[in-house]
Amino acid sequence: MNIFKLLLTMVFFVISVFIFGQTNIQKTENLSYIEVIGTSEKEVIPDEIYLGIIIREKYLNKVKVSVEEEEEKLKLALKSLGIDLTNLYLTDINADFVKVRWYKKDVMMKKDYTLKVSDATTLGLVFQELDNIGIDDAFISKVSHSKLDSLKKEVRISAIKAAKDKAEYVLLAIGEQIGKPLIIKENEPSSVSNTSSYVRGSRSGGFVTYSDGVKSSDKKEDEMQFQKIKIETTMYVKFLIK
Repeated sequence: MNIFKLLLTMVFFVISVFIFGQTNIQKTENLSYIEVIGTSEKEVIPDEIYLGIIIREKYLNKVKVSVEEEEEKLKLALKSLGIDLTNLYLTDINADFVKVRWYKKDVMMKKDYTLKVSDATTLGLVFQELDNIGIDDAFISKVSHSKLDSLKKEVRISAIKAAKDKAEYVLLAIGEQIGKPLIIKENEPSSVSNTSSYVRGSRSGGFVTYSDGVKSSDKKEDEMQFQKIKIETTMYVKFLIK
């Protein structure tokens, strides 16, 4: 008998939960709400510019110049520009060996370095020095910003505020008021875009030329500028209507 009563109690409990759940679903479905999309973007000048530099053993007037000699010239050139050598590091720990002329036993060694600078003006001076010491294999590997994470947060917050503003003026037009947010969702992860750059030294004009995202002139007094980094995002927000 006790088992029978227990079963009845359990059945009653399950039915009650089901009915309560259905009632909640119906209430949710009957809520008035507004769905809006907020967008925001921000442009900043990159303050982290990564320059790839490849130095190789080579022959000058039939005399072999070692990688060590090239490294020393590179470091002295950077020091002369006031650049901290902690910003220069090997991209690959091991030096690469490249065979020159398969029918000879001569093997040339090369090393890949990465140099970080903070602005396009310094970059231009570095390229001039590289050109002066005979290192012409260099390229911009990437650009970034030291506060990229906090900038992404700012853009997300701005996008949410834009969504709220949109919902408020739309509801104001029909005499309604915005309520609390029911859903806040980033449609897509914040994107960061800029034109990637590949830059090589040019001896023809005496002054290094640049392209793809870096503006320059043949005049030395003209300051180069990088294309700005664009950070943008889109936020979906569902607001309750009071």
